[in-house]
Amino acid sequence: MYKLVMPFLAAFLMSNLAYAAESGCEAKAAEKKLSGAAKTSFVNKCEKDFKTSEATKVCESKAAEKKLSGAAKTSFTKKCALDTQAAAASCDAKAAEKKLAGAAKNSFTKKCVADAMK
Repeated sequence: MYKLVMPFLAAFLMSNLAYAAESGCEAKAAEKKLSGAAKTSFVNKCEKDFKTSEATKVCESKAAEKKLSGAAKTSFTKKCALDTQAAAASCDAKAAEKKLAGAAKNSFTKKCVADAMK
């Protein structure tokens, strides 16, 4: 059962990352009163950092499921996080090509990431 839930959890988290990161990072940029290129740079870095931390959380739970520790856990988590981010980026691009938005985009991305993580 756990093996079935993890891909869907990963897909759900990754499909909602863009929205959560965007709103949080935009708010932080507004607090700092950034504009123009400085704001764009700050928001891009903030969103990338947010996506990395969320992917790492999902992968750490997978490593715990596999009872990994030490160097094996670190290696597994890094590779898993990169794979998860790549899958999410690819799925986001596919959704953009199809001009999906809102719930349709989230649903498509969720399924796409789950399929990629199998």
